[in-house]
Amino acid sequence: MPFYKKIVINKTTSIFIWKIEEDFNTLFRQVQLKDVSLARLESMKSESHQNGFLAVRMLLQHIGYTDFDLYYDNFGKPHLKDGKQISISHSCDFSSILISSTITGIDLEVLKEKIVTIAPRFMDVRHLEGLNNVDKIKKATVIWGVKESIFKIKNEKGISFPQHIFEKEFHLDDNRGIAQLRFNNIIEEYCFQFEFVENYALVCAFQNK
Repeated sequence: MPFYKKIVINKTTSIFIWKIEEDFNTLFRQVQLKDVSLARLESMKSESHQNGFLAVRMLLQHIGYTDFDLYYDNFGKPHLKDGKQISISHSCDFSSILISSTITGIDLEVLKEKIVTIAPRFMDVRHLEGLNNVDKIKKATVIWGVKESIFKIKNEKGISFPQHIFEKEFHLDDNRGIAQLRFNNIIEEYCFQFEFVENYALVCAFQNK
């Protein structure tokens, strides 16, 4: 049972990570799915996506929930029936969920060289100056994760990563930072934390109030 890691952010917020080592059939046999989830699973064309979906349900069961406790709103945002906040992310070999008493967002991304090539499309590339190639990949991936996490929290149509979400300068050894969402004439500040799990960047964000 490859439950991989629990990361405690604070006394009301924790991240749970599952390393996907099982095949589809093994995962499928171990989870209970409501009809709508089964239909969603069957519609997925990629076995990798199916396994990530099932691994999220394995995580829910690991911490005392089931698929029947999880539902999605009209915008596709996940919720738990007991009122706890949940955010979900999976990528290739890992699935992760964040459980909190406050609204949060999580993103898990594999580290790939391509992120540096596309960085000008979503971030201020000056934040990569002076870094070696490995650290450029790490930092660009973290910044993507920051913007993805904030987008999951806000979940509003029209938000653009390069035009509306701005990260303040930070260093990789800080493991945390600040970003702003400037959208619809409103400025909101978010704090974020990150760490690296094998060849992945794991990022979570919270709104500063």
